Amino acid sequence: MGFLTDSQKSGSGRGGRFSWGFRSLIRRKQVDSIHAKSSGGRRQLAKKLSASHLIAIGVGSTIGAGVYILVGTVAREHSGPALAISFLIAGIAAALSAFCYAELASRCPSAGSAYHYSYICVGEGVAWLIGWALILEYTIGGSAVARGISPNLALLFGGADSLPAFLARVYIPGFDIVVDPCAAILVLLVTGLLCVGIKESTVAQAIVTTANVCAMIFVTIAGGYLGFKTGWAGYELPVGYFPFGIDGMLAGSATVFFAYTGFDSVASTAEEVKNPQRDLPLGIGAALSICCMLYMLVSVVIVGLVPYYAMDPDTPISSAFASHGMQWAAYIVTVGAFTALCSTLMGSLLPQSRILMAMARDGLLPSFFSDVNKHTHVPVNSTIVTGIVAATLAFFMDVELLAGMVSVGTLLAFTMVAISVLILRYVPPDEVPLPSSLQESIDIVSLRYSMSAQDIGGENPKDHGGISEESTQPLLDKGKALVGSPLIMEQAARGGYILNEDNRRKVAGWTIMLTCVGVLLLTSTALKVGLPRFLRFMLFGIGVTLLLSGLLVLTCINQDDARHSFGHTGAPSYGCISNGPTQKNFLNGGRHLPTTTKREITKFHASLAILQWIRRWSTVSSSSLHGQHWLGRWKPLLRQLSAVRMVPQATA
Repeated sequence: MGFLTDSQKSGSGRGGRFSWGFRSLIRRKQVDSIHAKSSGGRRQLAKKLSASHLIAIGVGSTIGAGVYILVGTVAREHSGPALAISFLIAGIAAALSAFCYAELASRCPSAGSAYHYSYICVGEGVAWLIGWALILEYTIGGSAVARGISPNLALLFGGADSLPAFLARVYIPGFDIVVDPCAAILVLLVTGLLCVGIKESTVAQAIVTTANVCAMIFVTIAGGYLGFKTGWAGYELPVGYFPFGIDGMLAGSATVFFAYTGFDSVASTAEEVKNPQRDLPLGIGAALSICCMLYMLVSVVIVGLVPYYAMDPDTPISSAFASHGMQWAAYIVTVGAFTALCSTLMGSLLPQSRILMAMARDGLLPSFFSDVNKHTHVPVNSTIVTGIVAATLAFFMDVELLAGMVSVGTLLAFTMVAISVLILRYVPPDEVPLPSSLQESIDIVSLRYSMSAQDIGGENPKDHGGISEESTQPLLDKGKALVGSPLIMEQAARGGYILNEDNRRKVAGWTIMLTCVGVLLLTSTALKVGLPRFLRFMLFGIGVTLLLSGLLVLTCINQDDARHSFGHTGAPSYGCISNGPTQKNFLNGGRHLPTTTKREITKFHASLAILQWIRRWSTVSSSSLHGQHWLGRWKPLLRQLSAVRMVPQATA
């Protein structure tokens, strides 16, 4: 595993140990280091997923049974008839986070989701926290979903007491708990299905998700027919469309936002996607769009059938149809809720095993969790452990008490992904891993260049006034990369740097940190209503100042040129540009050029030809002052070319 900041030698004693420990918390992992084949022959996950599989995973993980309950609760308490607008605003907010996931997933297509992105962009300490927050989120969320399946399954059999004895819930007086065998059995069944293979489990999830979507389409069509027949009684109210005002509608948006969480499960399967640069953004975007459209259609229909104040908070959809004489529709709604819970359960267990595997690969967990089965190409050990823990919690515990922790993990993951995008745009890592296939040829070229530089006039190149110590480094040295404009010839023509890149990166880094502090102060003052009025307004003002100042500074300074092709080359790709397997991306100072066009490639070859001509000419006239003058004049070009690396671009 490669890191961008390794533990180096520092001072001895307590200060040195503290410095080493701090560096180990902020060291960042190389983008493609986990893709490199280890000496031990570690097996990789199978690339079997396409865009349609990702859409099925995203829709199945997002649309849970909560929508069948949230419609009534939010309409009665917050939004009223404006429930559809609340879902729209929440969908827009979720889309902003989805864009961040899509960009990072396509650039860094590896298992681990937000944990992996935090490790690359922020550091090991934050990644460790995010990894455990995600594990907690998926474990508690999956257990809570499993305990919600048995009541819906009982309704399909005719009532709460209609389940067989071995599946029915049992109260144990001595421990004051209610055990749920049905929930534990369902979790173990889903775990076994996930161990069979990623493609097989995805197909099963697609079937269950299709049944859920069909139930929601039935609600929309049948409810729309009833609405046009009865005159949409829910919208003909004297209080208007916003009975709770704009504030109530926005509060409803904040409540229904968590109905969109689940699309991040798509990012956890990035390593198993055939074409991640095209399919990951398409899968995340399409899944979120489908969910938002279905949510809005169902809310428009149900709120129009029954006035918001008369809706049943527990079974709003079934009671709405029953009020119009369609009691049989309750069975279809129950089937939809049951299939929604099953697909959400699969969406909760699937990413957790990938996160455990990613953390084990990076050495943060025992290597037992990183083993991949040679037949199914699935992390079976992680999947089995995940299933056993989730089944135990679903069997013994009333996980509703811990359900609030799920929201905390989701918010942490979304926040760190957004911060990672800012870091990627303004202060990406300085180094990009070099493919081993080019290492041998690059070393040969570097050796030849260093030898020829020492043979100039038979003297030490340090003795010449026109050559500095930096220009005697190997042509493709892995040392400290020069940070500058990616267009080598244009920068050589200018004769220097227009911007101080080091200062720009420092300003951008501090600005991002202060912006995050401003957001933290704003959210804290909004939640802590018990603070003294003066202190609350003071913290609010500081937060607003930091946030607006940070956004203004980030708008004024330039983004880093390496953002265009940081991580996986050519990402994200939407089929507009064809990248051949032999095409090369040229890096300046360890960074990709913004675009690799034929013109820039021609400039690169021309600069290499000029370098060879200068080297041959300087061999003849190196003893003259004229030759030293020309070598000194071309010194910026020599320094640029000494940091150039070539990385093959991935096939689109």
